Amino acid sequence: MSPSDERKVAVVTGGSSGIGFAIAQKMAAQGMRVIITGRRRDALDRAVTQLGGDAVGIVADVSSTAGLDALFSEIMTGFGSIHTLVANAGGGVHAPLGKITEAAYDQQFDTNVKGIVFTVQGALPLMEPGSSIVIVGSTASIDPGPTMSIYGATKAAVRNLMRSWVSDLKGTGIRINIVSPGPTNTQSLRDAFGENAAEGMAFLKNKSPIGRIGEPEEIAEVAAFLASDAASYVNGVELFADGGASQA
Repeated sequence: MSPSDERKVAVVTGGSSGIGFAIAQKMAAQGMRVIITGRRRDALDRAVTQLGGDAVGIVADVSSTAGLDALFSEIMTGFGSIHTLVANAGGGVHAPLGKITEAAYDQQFDTNVKGIVFTVQGALPLMEPGSSIVIVGSTASIDPGPTMSIYGATKAAVRNLMRSWVSDLKGTGIRINIVSPGPTNTQSLRDAFGENAAEGMAFLKNKSPIGRIGEPEEIAEVAAFLASDAASYVNGVELFADGGASQA
């Protein structure tokens, strides 16, 4: 890859599966040069093969500042700049009050909050006026539900980080927004329910005002809109893509 290539560059963290992969597919379909990150080389390689074209997978753990430094150094050398950053990497551990462990707490805050902070901060030197940052949040920021208190707290923290950052970015020409999905049909959601997956998915479907949960491709459409010039006057919003479930 040459830094002189004029095609726009999109970076999607946690892009090897689920919502992140769907967003990477959408960006690639729009003709962007797509870089996905993840912690597992095998998963990245499979995703890159599916994405085709000149997609690139870089191993990086967003909870490691050293890992992020290496990531952005590699992007600078190989691509020169970032036009769209999708900070998607994250995860949750379900546990009710009384069974929350320190390890689970640290894991979620290190990935979902620290990871977002230093992903965005690390990307900024590679971004120019007209660039866009899209953070993948969650409706858990306002409607966490039982057993999701820590996960919801991390997503609420990210929402408040952005409230400050939109002012910090004044004058840069860089927009920043959050897409907050509701329940979405991914393997990670099913895994979160464990042996109660069928029951959990049915509960979420019944809760939805439109009678179903979302698909990763639907979240990708919203992320792509927020990143695009069509949203050039949209800045500092948390856009809920949940079929109205968090309002029900």
